[in-house]
Formats: sequence, structure tokens, C-alpha cells
Amino acid sequence: MELSFLGSSRLKISVSRSTILAGLVILALVAAIPFAVWEFIHTGELYILSHRFIDDMVARLHGPGRLRFILQPTVAIALGARDGVKDARAGNPPFLWGLLFRSGERSRLVRSALASVRDLVAVAILLDVASQLIIFRMVHPGAALLLGPVLIAFPYSTSRALTNRLLRSRSGSVSVNQEARGTN
Repeated sequence: MELSFLGSSRLKISVSRSTILAGLVILALVAAIPFAVWEFIHTGELYILSHRFIDDMVARLHGPGRLRFILQPTVAIALGARDGVKDARAGNPPFLWGLLFRSGERSRLVRSALASVRDLVAVAILLDVASQLIIFRMVHPGAALLLGPVLIAFPYSTSRALTNRLLRSRSGSVSVNQEARGTN
């Protein structure tokens, strides 16, 4: 898309899927904020710290959109396995180990994880907003920001770490067997 300002120069604006998804997430959450503030003022309790949040979680598991509780973690596991293979081939430590114990690599690991799952997290948040509207006829932005990423983060990070560890242990045993036979 090209825009010209005052007819003199042309400015190229690139619109990607990630940009559109991020815009939709921001729009949906900003639109839900007034209701959340109104509810907090009238009830005196923050939704994500209330008993209703736990009860609503159970309702989400049985209501419309419950298939996402299977599909989103499955996609996150696949993305984590893909990135775990890349880590193993590059000789990087398992993802969780690097996050916890290698502060020098922490920012690189977080950036690579966010690059892999940012669209999936955006879709997870949008699906949570939609399911809240359908099931509860209201949207709690804090719950959408919490539940969407949780469905992605845990499966992704464990899959990435376990895939890396598995491939590195298998390649270690292969090279030991090759050395024992005298072939490299």
C-alpha cells in the first residue's frame, strides 16, 4: 500500500497479518475496558481475582469454542517442536534451561519464542474475547489476556525444551556409537 502526502513523496506502509491481528486484539480489549471498569466500581472486586472467574473457566470448557482448548495447545506444541529442532541443530541449550539459567541468552530466546507464537497468541486472545461474548454476553479483558497466552505458553515452552533435549540426547548417542565403531 502506498500513500502520498501533499503529492510530493510516496510513503510505503506495509501491513502484515501480525499487524492486523495485533490491531484487532487492541481494539477488542480497549472496547471491553469501560465495562470492566463499570463492573469493578459496582461489585468492588476484580474479575480475574474473583470466584466467578474460576466458575466461568469451567463454563468455557463446556461452552461454545471449547475445541480451542485442544487446537491452540496442539498448534503451540507443533511450533515448539519446530523451534526445538532448530535449537538442537544450532547446539543451543533446551529452551527452559536457557531461560532460567543463561541470562545472556534470555533475551534472544524470548524474542525467538515471541516471533514464533505472536500470531497464535493474538488469535487465542481474540477467540477468548469471542467466546466470552457468546457465553457470558460480556468481555473481561484481563481474563482474555491471561487465558489466551497461557493456552500457548506452557505447551510451546515445554515442547521446545523437550524436543531439543530429545534430539540432543539422540545425536549424542549416535556419535558415541559411531566413535565406538571407528566411523565419523
